[in-house]
Amino acid sequence: MMLASRRSVARIPRVSSIATMMTGRAIASSSSSSSSSYDRARCYSVVPSSCSSLDISPMAGRRERRRRLGRWQHPVIGLPSCISASPPSFSSSSTVSAAVEDVPDGEEDRAVVRRRRRGGIRNVAIVAHVDHGKTTLVDELLKVAASSVAAAAAAAANAGNPSPSSSLSSSVAGNSGNDAGGGGGGESKDSEGMRLMDCGDLEKERGITITSKVTRLDYYPPPNSNDCVRYVVNVVDTPGHADFAGEVDRILSTVDGVVLVVDAGEGPKSQTKYVLSRALSLGLKPIVVLNKADRAESLGRLESGRTELELMDLFGALGANDDQMEYRTLYGSARGGWITDDVDVALDVAQNGLVMDDGATRRASDMRGLLDAILEVIPAPSVHWYDDDEDEDDEEDVTAGEKGAEAFNDQPFSMTATTVGYDPYLGRTCTGRVYSGRATIGDGITLLHRRVAGDDSTSATTMGPSSQVTGIFANRGVSRAPLDPPIAVAGDIVTLSGVPDSTRVGDTLTSSGRMVPRPVDTPPLAPPTLSCLFGANNGPLSGREGTFVSSSHVRARLERETDNNVTLAVEKCESDAEKTVVYGRGELQIGILVEQMRREGYEMIITPPQILTTTCPRTGVKMEPYEEVVVDVDAEYSGTVVNALTGARKGVLVEMSDDSQGKTRMTFEVPSRGLLGFGPEIATATRGTAVMHHCYLEDREHAGAMSTGSERGKLVSNESGKATSFALDSLSSRGTLFVAPGDLVYPGMVVGENAKSGDLEVNPVRAKALTNMRTQSKEEKVHLPPPRRMNVEELIGYMSEDEVIEVTPLSVRLRKLELDAGARERAARTKKKQMDSLKLMAKGGGAKKK
Repeated sequence: MMLASRRSVARIPRVSSIATMMTGRAIASSSSSSSSSYDRARCYSVVPSSCSSLDISPMAGRRERRRRLGRWQHPVIGLPSCISASPPSFSSSSTVSAAVEDVPDGEEDRAVVRRRRRGGIRNVAIVAHVDHGKTTLVDELLKVAASSVAAAAAAAANAGNPSPSSSLSSSVAGNSGNDAGGGGGGESKDSEGMRLMDCGDLEKERGITITSKVTRLDYYPPPNSNDCVRYVVNVVDTPGHADFAGEVDRILSTVDGVVLVVDAGEGPKSQTKYVLSRALSLGLKPIVVLNKADRAESLGRLESGRTELELMDLFGALGANDDQMEYRTLYGSARGGWITDDVDVALDVAQNGLVMDDGATRRASDMRGLLDAILEVIPAPSVHWYDDDEDEDDEEDVTAGEKGAEAFNDQPFSMTATTVGYDPYLGRTCTGRVYSGRATIGDGITLLHRRVAGDDSTSATTMGPSSQVTGIFANRGVSRAPLDPPIAVAGDIVTLSGVPDSTRVGDTLTSSGRMVPRPVDTPPLAPPTLSCLFGANNGPLSGREGTFVSSSHVRARLERETDNNVTLAVEKCESDAEKTVVYGRGELQIGILVEQMRREGYEMIITPPQILTTTCPRTGVKMEPYEEVVVDVDAEYSGTVVNALTGARKGVLVEMSDDSQGKTRMTFEVPSRGLLGFGPEIATATRGTAVMHHCYLEDREHAGAMSTGSERGKLVSNESGKATSFALDSLSSRGTLFVAPGDLVYPGMVVGENAKSGDLEVNPVRAKALTNMRTQSKEEKVHLPPPRRMNVEELIGYMSEDEVIEVTPLSVRLRKLELDAGARERAARTKKKQMDSLKLMAKGGGAKKK
């Protein structure tokens, strides 16, 4: 049964007390060095006191409620710098996932590009902040879709209709792999107790989504509905961490709507703002799911309507148009397997459970309600229609109704590459959305390289090699199955094998017989924020554990990573031919890449990260990236967080608010280099109670010299061998140890952190003297504290400028770049002399000015 339109929020909280904490302010930031300048403005209006007693009718529209409430704005959610306050110029009735190409003047092909909608299919992305439950929600959708296909097959068999049952048999077989643990409620987990869509080893270990994944669902609406035909729903699961935001950027061009999952107990966070801003800027139709509604911390926010008000203001601040503002809101629990469009039912289920005392089920439904909402709210895919008749009335564009798959037989085939890979049996593979025409096995395809941004010349399109399609596949769950029948039609999201080896993400594949005039445009990506140098392991223990140890192996692996990971960039180092420069988004992204390479048998070293700076083309001022940081912490540690970020790290406190549970939420604007190593440091200072999230904000003027606290003294080994308990016992009083007894060490390796400033040369392999004397004190048992073990991303922010990380398949070590102690001392003296000379020159220049 299709869901009715979202009911109005009848519970309006008393916001006058909250609004008094807000003051009007406007921040005009400097222009960045990118192609567009950033104008940041955040304005808050105080709610009149009379609004606290308004009795808003449930039938009032959302826009009317916002006008009568005086545009109350949550103190945490602000307007991001990259989004204009004016609403987009397009509406959902003309939603297109990629820009429609206009054929340049002078080209021989005068085909007119129009838009049509492909019926019977929906493409939707699940987007959310990290740990808000989107992957569990996708797993529940897999289960419900599988049960709907089985129910439709059983109904067709009981009715004695052989043709539907035969067509359903393939759907049942295809969807059998999607059933993550059978039908019914409960947790959506596989046999190992993990989320089904998080299939990678690192995703299972860390509990986060790292790569975007698309799965194809065959869904039959309930028999009592007016629509009993089969629908194909392509659902895309996206990462929620800011370091992997590029996965969200590239996948949004393949969908026509988004399901925004928000934790009902936390409300929108920094990554919620980012993914929603990207979706709204593309004109995508949103559906909001307030997840985890059955938790105790969600009840108060749902009863008062605070979470919904925060979302309403976030939509308005991000420039949502009128149609996007009328989004559908659902309440539910992905873990519990239920959802509803009535907040009263959600509160009843959260307080009393899904099953009543008499065994009956409350009005909340399973995830069919979300699938029905997707069919009703999300528009059918908008595809390209190439027509030679320029005089045809364009009023037929898009509004002509949905077309079946047969209508695209005579259209030229075009498809954008969203994900590329390699299969040892199939060769080069490409996953993406088909924008026009159709393709079958054996068809000839030609590669059109992505146009370079800023190149407006008509010859910007570069044609690549041609090949033949050898296979057409669809992703069902986490497995890839051949599409039956093997025909890819406009609107589908499929995987093709046999594509040219030079295919890259963003390129266009088109039919060789009838090519499209220009490649399909894809949205631009946010720039990287830091860089690291990767090189071959040149330490004393190199080659003992790894299989690929040369610099050429490391560089080749990094270049292969850029084929599919569009947010990474790799180039050869100009100053050192043996090293490779890697540009990325953050410490976590670099750490995940290093961990993947380590498990594949690579040995390498990584230098300290360098934040990327640019120069403003108008003013010539040096610019650096800034990030918005949101920290949730116990109120007693709020001062610790403020001092840590606003002191040496040169952050600015933007907003601060408390809740009834003793938590404080603070929003900062901090230079990206000020966040290096901040996560482990603040977790230790707040005893693990701080939860930090950050997202790229904009480029601003360089903040000058900064001390992030990483200039700590280190305990450096001056001998090689195995560390002994006797030696480590005496060193434990001098600082924190990084090694345990039996670990291999060598000269120049960092074995601990010095309690005092400055490095200290120590001998961790010293053994007890062998004599014939025996005393009670000599034979005392040694009690050592456990060593401090740090992973790669923690070490990236922890290491000093003269240190590198040595990574092998079995070990992660921190060592000095120069292993010789004498050479390090000479380099330190030289550096000190240079600094003294600079200080003298600065003093002399100041005296002359006076």
